[in-house]
Amino acid sequence: DFAGPVQSGLRALFGLPAAWSFEVRNTFGVIAVMTLVLYPYVYMLARVSFIGQGQSAYEAARSLGLGPWGAFFRVSLPMARPGIVAGLSLALMEALADFGAVSVFNFDTFTTAIYKSWFGFFDLHSAAQLASILLTIVLIAMLVERHYRNRARFTESGRNGAQRRIHLSGRLGLAASLFGWGVFILAFAAPVVKLVSWALAVASDLDSRYLDLFLHTLILGAMAGVLTVAAAFVLAYANRYHGDYSTALSVRVGTLGYALPGSVLAVGVMLSLTWFDNRIADGVEWLTGRDIGLVISGTVIALLMAYFARFLAVAYGPVESSLERIRPSMRDAARSLGAAQWETVWRVYLPMLRPGLLTAGLLVLVDVMKEMPATLLLRPFGWDTLAVRI
Repeated sequence: DFAGPVQSGLRALFGLPAAWSFEVRNTFGVIAVMTLVLYPYVYMLARVSFIGQGQSAYEAARSLGLGPWGAFFRVSLPMARPGIVAGLSLALMEALADFGAVSVFNFDTFTTAIYKSWFGFFDLHSAAQLASILLTIVLIAMLVERHYRNRARFTESGRNGAQRRIHLSGRLGLAASLFGWGVFILAFAAPVVKLVSWALAVASDLDSRYLDLFLHTLILGAMAGVLTVAAAFVLAYANRYHGDYSTALSVRVGTLGYALPGSVLAVGVMLSLTWFDNRIADGVEWLTGRDIGLVISGTVIALLMAYFARFLAVAYGPVESSLERIRPSMRDAARSLGAAQWETVWRVYLPMLRPGLLTAGLLVLVDVMKEMPATLLLRPFGWDTLAVRI
């Protein structure tokens, strides 16, 4: 903004007129902000994919006459495609469901239209129609990507040694360093410094309440992370080795919750659980004559169900991309040696999937920590989180 530290610093540094400024609340501004916010989704999943690649495929490409760039674009990059696509899918759904950033920049999207229809005009029917269109767009994009991937497989023949680091020097090294530090400063350092300065300005207000808020946030994030990662592994494993077209389609539909705004999903969970609780209460009252009230609504279980529905896609993407790089022959070899199904999963798959599982859990934890609408609507009494407090 005009009075912000960036524009004020530029005017002071270059001696620009006091009236000089540049507009950031436009299309390019919101794209830049969303890019800086969402790039970690692609970075983390792509990093796991590149780290998981062995040296043999790259060396084979070089021995066949490809240069470093040719080997990267024709071998390393296609092998990392599942992770990159999973990250892009998460970034796409997060961007479509975002309300805060686009509202600050006064940028109209499907999400803002859903909020205006629901809370501004109290037109639930129109809001539901817009949400359905939003889900349809995401589903079509995912099905198109799956169609072009067709039956391609991205398995590894073994690690065969980790990839050797390529040390850049000269202009390439300088450009890479400037780019990396620039992204770090813009996406993390500058916002953190500003937030810390604001926190220090009101340091006298910090007390034990914030420790409770942090613990509540951490506990909810950990529980949601374990739940969604475990379910994502089961779904990905079943879809890969025991699934058909209907199974794959059901998995894709089940992971569309991330494209819905948190408040829309929370209201859907609330209405569904209220109906379910009322049916249970009616049955118990008919049998015993006692009114037990609501059983699940207003509890941590309801909140975890909303987190599960919204963030299953966050956990499923890293797990699926990691699972696709494991050769089916690894499973067949373990079974031929007499290992049971659970033993194969425990001793073969889980160790090989550890980076992907940890990445999935971390992404879910971060998303739960910053999820405000669903937490605000469904949290039990006394379970405020940092996002709700902010």
